[in-house]
Amino acid sequence: MHLQTNKYLTSAQRTFDIELKALALLKMGLDQRFVLACQTILSCQGRLIITGMGKSGLVGRKIAATMASTGTPAFFVHPGEAGHGDLGMIVRGDVVLAISNSGNSDEINVLLPVIKKLDLPLISISKSLSGRLHQEADVALTLGDFEEACPMGLAPTSSTTATMVLGDALAIALLEARGFKSDDFALSHPAGSLGKKLLTDVSDIMKSGKDIPLVTGNTSIIDALFEITEKRLGMTVVVDDKNNYGVLTDGDIRRLLTINQDMSQPIVSVMKAAPITTSSNTKASEALNIMRQKNVNQLIVLDNDMLIGVLALRDLVQAGIN
Repeated sequence: MHLQTNKYLTSAQRTFDIELKALALLKMGLDQRFVLACQTILSCQGRLIITGMGKSGLVGRKIAATMASTGTPAFFVHPGEAGHGDLGMIVRGDVVLAISNSGNSDEINVLLPVIKKLDLPLISISKSLSGRLHQEADVALTLGDFEEACPMGLAPTSSTTATMVLGDALAIALLEARGFKSDDFALSHPAGSLGKKLLTDVSDIMKSGKDIPLVTGNTSIIDALFEITEKRLGMTVVVDDKNNYGVLTDGDIRRLLTINQDMSQPIVSVMKAAPITTSSNTKASEALNIMRQKNVNQLIVLDNDMLIGVLALRDLVQAGIN
């Protein structure tokens, strides 16, 4: 059993070594063709159409997904389906990226006359320049002459890894050229935790209007407690006659009770002055960081020194901001 385990590890290490060599060869072979491919896609007025058959198609789907989520409108078209009607999804102004390890995929070759008739720029990715695909391409990207990790040289392994890395390199180069930012990324990922973190502002979660617990400075402590209880945010905002803001929390009131505080006294005598604030256009995730740093559970929301809301920790949690 121990010998068998060693065989597994040896096989895995051999695969890593072979594929790392393939990536090193790919890196060394980068030249102006890569630059031209980036410029061609960047100047595209339509979408980047990616196509490929078999394992190349699976890699193509991943490249299309990466492109679409990083600022380059893209989608995958199966070459077999394209020849039976799906080619109608491709229009003038698009750019085609075709992937074929041999450069001689029959399914892609059938599409080449139509791609030329539509006058679509064609970028190809394959292992060498020997196939028809590269002869027809406006930009021919090659992977290099390396061995597959498959000991029989049959299953696409090193070649699919190299193709995927080349696709990632294109996507990241285009991302940087477009000045694509995290907020842009969030627009295509609104359902995930990252999207929530990047897209959700304080204004989307805060309590506003009549839901804000609010009393004046001359309100008695006991009446302030009623306001805290009614609005259920664990605190109330206090505003004095000079439009200065303060806060009093239910925890403050519990502490006052332990020292037999006269609850009929005005709240201004016990409130916390200069409370921690934020603005409505602050990212909710940033507001959460402020709460953690300052060890508070609520923030007053001020815009132009005017009270417009209260943000509570529990509302951030319920919104999935963490």
